[in-house]
Amino acid sequence: MPEAIKPIDVESLKKLVRTVPDFPKPGILFYDITTLLKDKTGFAQMIDALAAHYIARKVDLVLGIEARGFIFGPALAYRLNAGFVPVRKPRKLPAPVARVTYDLEYGSDTLEIHKDAIAPGQSVVLVDDLLATGGTMEATVKLVKGLGGEIAGLGFAVELDFLKGRDRFPEYDVFSLLHYNE
Repeated sequence: MPEAIKPIDVESLKKLVRTVPDFPKPGILFYDITTLLKDKTGFAQMIDALAAHYIARKVDLVLGIEARGFIFGPALAYRLNAGFVPVRKPRKLPAPVARVTYDLEYGSDTLEIHKDAIAPGQSVVLVDDLLATGGTMEATVKLVKGLGGEIAGLGFAVELDFLKGRDRFPEYDVFSLLHYNE
């Protein structure tokens, strides 16, 4: 079993996040994590803090959602001694896939995963950079359940609490490291 992880000061991590007003459109305050990611200590602490939440659990796989889930997913999987599985946009995976299409505010999107990526009963943590309204994670949950995976948790670097995305997942352990209320 991986070694225990000491607690992290999340407020110091929040100081590494840049806020960009009016991006991608007027009235939106964008929380840019690239400034946290480029900080070697901050990035390490972010991964350790995410891992601390799951370290005592049996986790077989960490799924990372394209694209920023690919940043956190492999590092978290390594720290948890688990495998990593990418959840991709359409036509990116070479073998047979399971697919789900879901609604966005203006239109729809699709996610895919290899059909053999999860064995029935495997314990899976789903990870992404941001929990906003929860639509992308909800679609990923459907993919995992369709393949017979058992969801051990939904992990996020950042959560926009005011959008209430976690309300879509009352039956799951939702863990977000950095919370914003505006």
